[in-house]
Amino acid sequence: MTLSPSPSTAASAYAANRWLGVGRSADGDAYTAGAEAARRALAGDDPKLLIVFCSDAYDLPALLRGINDTSGNAPLVGCSTAGEISGSGPGDASVVVTALGGDGFSAATGAAGDASRHLREASARAAFCIDRVEERPHRVLLLLTDGLAGDQQEIVRGAYSVVGAEVPLVGGCAGDDLKMKATFQLHDDRVLRNAVVAAAVASDAPVGIGVRHGWRRIGEPMLVTASDSSRVYTLDDEPALDVYLRKLDAPRAAYDDPAVFTRFALTHPLGLSRRSGEEVRFVAEADFAERSLVCIAEVPQGGLAWFMEGDGDSVLEATDAACADALGALGGCEPLGVLAFDCIARRGVLGEHGIRNEVDRIAEHAKGAPVAGFYTYGEIARTHGMSGFHNQTLVVLALG
Repeated sequence: MTLSPSPSTAASAYAANRWLGVGRSADGDAYTAGAEAARRALAGDDPKLLIVFCSDAYDLPALLRGINDTSGNAPLVGCSTAGEISGSGPGDASVVVTALGGDGFSAATGAAGDASRHLREASARAAFCIDRVEERPHRVLLLLTDGLAGDQQEIVRGAYSVVGAEVPLVGGCAGDDLKMKATFQLHDDRVLRNAVVAAAVASDAPVGIGVRHGWRRIGEPMLVTASDSSRVYTLDDEPALDVYLRKLDAPRAAYDDPAVFTRFALTHPLGLSRRSGEEVRFVAEADFAERSLVCIAEVPQGGLAWFMEGDGDSVLEATDAACADALGALGGCEPLGVLAFDCIARRGVLGEHGIRNEVDRIAEHAKGAPVAGFYTYGEIARTHGMSGFHNQTLVVLALG
């Protein structure tokens, strides 16, 4: 699916001591696109943080030069995507820049590479940026990660070990337009791979987070009889891949074609029973030789699991609920801006018309405030407890 957003768009909002702007460009030249999107996002002359979501088809070093030359090298975090979101709608092959500034915000950034070797430690190193933000009544830690690097729940655990229970975590896993080969993380003027980047934001106004998925259970629960981290070997003592294909009546091509399997799996996640409630796992890959399933995050051995499905109505109902939860947490404060971390699998269910409808709904909930986001390979939202990694879910961050 390829969408063509308007070549450039902008939106901004202002409060007494805070501002937030979103700019978008689909220019084919990377430097020009970065400069144009940044210029449109810079609603004030004192940016505290830039957040960049972009297609990996761009020359990313050139894109960053365009952004940084325009912003005066303001602190920056970002990542590549499986599609970009702004108030003008969803799209591909574009860059969306969010800028926030004013005396009511304080921000600090961090990054850590070589994440796949030590996910928890890398996340903790990036999260220490929380120590450098000024005192404000409300704080949040934004995390952008390489979803192909391993068990993303370790990212949540590492950040939690630094910021504790009082600071919510939010963010998503970078994408590469479903090639599932390599994703990119952005920090200031650097293009990183296999990394975690973080931005700590402190604000005079409240922040709110909403998390909903919109998937429904299919059939009876199964026991995960053999698994290792994110790899599932057997369900009810049968090879996990065989059970998955048979019970979901998968198309024949999905039995031996990795690309067909991935497209099918996008809309057929695995549900897990956890102490904190139901969690969803994206089935990212099939190992046809050993007949196992590879997920983006941990699937505990000995736990209950089930297959799931959704449709346009259930997914859009979850969109409304996530937005309502995020905005409701602002305590009556009008939103200054909204960031959406939307799983690529939900995009697959909704189709082109449906995702336009979804972004329109998010914009309507935002009441005219700027909207930005991207289609992810996994979502982060921790507001209580240590669990906070999600798959095939919409996470909404509202900034008051």
